[in-house]
Amino acid sequence: MAFPAGFGWGAATAAYQVEGGWDADGKGPSVWDTFTHQGGERVFKNQTGDVACGSYTLWEEDLKCIKQLGLTHYRFSLSWSRLLPDGTTGFINQKGIDYYNKIIDDLLTNGVVPIVTLYHFDLPQALEDQGGWLSEAIIETFDKYARFCFSTFGDRVKQWITINEANIFALVAYELGIFPPGIPHFGTGGYQAAHNLIKAHARSWHSYDSLFRKEQKGMVSLSLFASWVEPADPNSVSDQEAAKRAMAFHLDFFAKPIFIDGDYPKVVKSQIASMSKKQGYPSSRLPEFTEEEKKMIKGTADFFAVQYYTTRLVKYQENEKGEPSFLQDVEIDFFPDPSWKNIDWVYVVPWGIRKLLKYIKDTYNNPVIYITENGFPQRDPPSLDDTQRWEYFRQTFQELFKAIQLDKVNLQGYCAWSLLDNFEWNSGYSSRFGLFHVDFEDPARPRVPYTSAKEYAKIIQNNGLEANP
Repeated sequence: MAFPAGFGWGAATAAYQVEGGWDADGKGPSVWDTFTHQGGERVFKNQTGDVACGSYTLWEEDLKCIKQLGLTHYRFSLSWSRLLPDGTTGFINQKGIDYYNKIIDDLLTNGVVPIVTLYHFDLPQALEDQGGWLSEAIIETFDKYARFCFSTFGDRVKQWITINEANIFALVAYELGIFPPGIPHFGTGGYQAAHNLIKAHARSWHSYDSLFRKEQKGMVSLSLFASWVEPADPNSVSDQEAAKRAMAFHLDFFAKPIFIDGDYPKVVKSQIASMSKKQGYPSSRLPEFTEEEKKMIKGTADFFAVQYYTTRLVKYQENEKGEPSFLQDVEIDFFPDPSWKNIDWVYVVPWGIRKLLKYIKDTYNNPVIYITENGFPQRDPPSLDDTQRWEYFRQTFQELFKAIQLDKVNLQGYCAWSLLDNFEWNSGYSSRFGLFHVDFEDPARPRVPYTSAKEYAKIIQNNGLEANP
């Protein structure tokens, strides 16, 4: 079961989740520094990313892990406030540039392609203080940051992700307030943030296109989180419609404007408009793009980057309460099939990834697709011999193989989440997604491969699965 020649085998990390060095060498505070330092049990046991995996000083150890796996690609993110402490190019932190230059140069020396994310949830606190992603001012600030990164690193980086999981980020940070700044804005905040995230992405894509592409010849996209959904009752029309709405609200909400026509899905616009009207709002709670903005947004991705973890069943649930909220607007209830195995929120449904890839192929004109995250957690304390977890990975690779061979999906790369056990946002260190175990009690933060890492290395070496495992 060999994958196509040149298929990319990778693993991913993100700056706040692994680097530590939260105030080292001139780094400015990010919203996650502020949020975790405030305590209040918003993160498991009030844990922080102050040290995390210590990758800011232990990059050499991470590189050993990457080489041990034989990765062809490594995805990591830049800490905006490590490079630009107040978020603007008014002051540039050379130590931050040096750190990322070393990572990029070491990867290339070892034949590993860097996939670099500009923004993975860690906004400079100085920009949050000015309104963060709820403020239109962020669009230009992000574009300037993106240009700075393209001009500083783009001679060597050829695959860029502007914003990580923009769709889930808008929801958890500005609608639900689970992520910093930690203030919920039900029914409005997620939509306002999404509107600005889409425009910021599009602006930075155009900057790359007009100023850097000719010389650097790279690719730019954003990554979107997507679960697969199935109607709870396949014979129920209302459940079928609910499943379509679920996809429209969580994936197509971002993908349709960027990949198709510059505007939100019709069902999203009509649902939110009719709910808003019922609730006495003078206009829809979903902002509108101008015709000029639609033209600016349309076609601003060079590949489709998707992050899949799990699948849910969906059924219609009428919004009886009438309260403004994203989940009420969709009018669905979602839940797992009781037969599915799970580790926390990740229900193991490998066939969901194949269906999702087929959906992306059919809906978005057969784009080049990269899976920029996929993985399975272990609860703490984890087992180094994680054979059950490896079985989930193996089943996933079988489904990817079918997607490529049978469904003719143009899948060109896969990144496991994550290279290392790390700070998993609100779950702190209690949820372990790493291919390598990290001992967070040991100041040296030793990295030890799980069985999954050793097995993944074989897959990479063979460019696919053995026919009979």
